[in-house]
Amino acid sequence: MAKDMTVAAVLDSRAATYSMLARLYRSELDADYLAKLRQMRCPVNTGNADVDAGYKLLHSFLSHVWERTLEDAARDYLRVFIGSNTTGHAAAYPNESVHTSAERLVMQDARDEVLAVYRAAGLESSSRWRSGEDHIACELEYMQVMSERAAAACAAEDMTKAASTLMAQHHFLDDHLLGWVGFLTDEMLKFAQTDLYRGLAHLTRGFLTEDKAFLDEVLAEELDVEAQLHGDGPVADADEDAGETAPADPSSQVA
Repeated sequence: MAKDMTVAAVLDSRAATYSMLARLYRSELDADYLAKLRQMRCPVNTGNADVDAGYKLLHSFLSHVWERTLEDAARDYLRVFIGSNTTGHAAAYPNESVHTSAERLVMQDARDEVLAVYRAAGLESSSRWRSGEDHIACELEYMQVMSERAAAACAAEDMTKAASTLMAQHHFLDDHLLGWVGFLTDEMLKFAQTDLYRGLAHLTRGFLTEDKAFLDEVLAEELDVEAQLHGDGPVADADEDAGETAPADPSSQVA
């Protein structure tokens, strides 16, 4: 991964976006964070329809703050993620296990898998994980921390460390977030009654899609090497390789 000023700038901004998303999922909006959000500039015409829709809705919410805004937001948070005031207590349950296990229960295989990822990254248990390690806020917080590490490595011109950290994020997006966030955000749009959580749904899936595309691009060489190590790389034409030594059995290669 070559160092590039554009890449460095993106690395610096990714952590802030992951931090914002994690905070909005972690708990209800409070006065301090509402004030912080109102100071934020919402971009337009990013090129991603979901990101644009998300920021437009968020801007609408922040532009119509009134004396009961926090009360409205708290009520919607409960409605969307816990099931308050909905028929049958259905909700956009924010744990990966619910969306990826046959029983639709928390604390299933997905929780054990992400916990192993966190421990491998040296992350200790936090009081913010009380809702489950596979809660959307925890998974986004992991991405925030790894984004900060990648940015720091890039600033120190340690591109090997930056690339390995970004590769860990690439795998986490593939293995976890992108596999279930679509279900979550669809349900959020079904239950949300405020522009805050409708906007959060669009912004989440749009940003994760864009971040995956960014990682695909910046890690192109590393991903190609990894694919070849796993036997998934391009196969040379048989006619062109006639008479040459046959390649090793991919199953014998170690990733």
